Amino acid sequence: MSAFGFVIILVVAGFFALGFLFLFFRFFGLWFRALLSGAYVGMGKLIGMWLRHVNPGIIVDSRIMLSKAGIEVASDMLETHFLARGDVMKVSRALVAANKANIELPFQRAAAIDLAGRDVLDAVKTSVNPKVIDCPDASKGKHTIDAVAKDGIQLQVKARVTVRANIERLVGGATEETIIARVGEGIVTTIGSSESYKTVLENPDTISKRVLEKGLDAGTAFEILSIDIADIDVGANVGAKLQADQAEADKRRFQAEAEKRRAAAQAREQEMIALVQENRAKVVLAEAEIPLAISEAFRKGNLGIMDYYRMKNIQADTDMRSSIGGTAGGKAPDSGPAK
Repeated sequence: MSAFGFVIILVVAGFFALGFLFLFFRFFGLWFRALLSGAYVGMGKLIGMWLRHVNPGIIVDSRIMLSKAGIEVASDMLETHFLARGDVMKVSRALVAANKANIELPFQRAAAIDLAGRDVLDAVKTSVNPKVIDCPDASKGKHTIDAVAKDGIQLQVKARVTVRANIERLVGGATEETIIARVGEGIVTTIGSSESYKTVLENPDTISKRVLEKGLDAGTAFEILSIDIADIDVGANVGAKLQADQAEADKRRFQAEAEKRRAAAQAREQEMIALVQENRAKVVLAEAEIPLAISEAFRKGNLGIMDYYRMKNIQADTDMRSSIGGTAGGKAPDSGPAK
């Protein structure tokens, strides 16, 4: 072997030695810390994590935390959750919190909850320490649940729902918005079925009892512990307003129908006037034909001259009687002072 080849071998060996020393000193602290903590992670695994773009510090710290809590989770499972874009530290803290609270929470379920987008640590805390949900949610712009009793009086209600997280139903379970919506629906139904608003004001706890009986937490990620009526106020008289609006609508409808009938009567009146004028025109036409008929009777010999004069006398007598009758029907002439 030539001297040049020997030098090349020494250089390559030196590079490998430097690389090994670099990796050793880079991961020695993590390896030694895990070894002393009883959560051993091999040097080869630490280097492999680094090559796979996994943060070895997070995996080691999580292993140490779980090991000190008496929970055994393999580093490969933590690494897999990290590669799946999960929050390894949050899952580890959730496992420790669940273990201290005697809540059964396997790593696989905790990882699934985290990958589903839920805050698994907050879910464990909520399971240990129940939280209160305002109904309705004031951040959405609505401050009361408005419902109307059978007597037409509106009630404005604020409720507080105490819930506890159900770890087993966090994956696929409905969220807080569903709880708020169902409780609001139950309150509206309960008030709407009440005969009078006074009944609700006298016993507001009946709302809580009836709503709880409906099992509103079915299919959700929570268990409802209690529903408390925080405030209840009397609102508007919706029934009277609706009746007034209906009466006004009926009034406008009746006025429109009356106007329609009046217009129809006026149109009928005009039709009758036109019909009278038409009949009068027919009478005039018929009277105009009388002289023609008399002339025709003269020519045919059906009417003599004496018959004609008798007819004229009868007409004159009729006109005279009509004239006398008209004068008699009028005002009698003044006969002067009595003697």
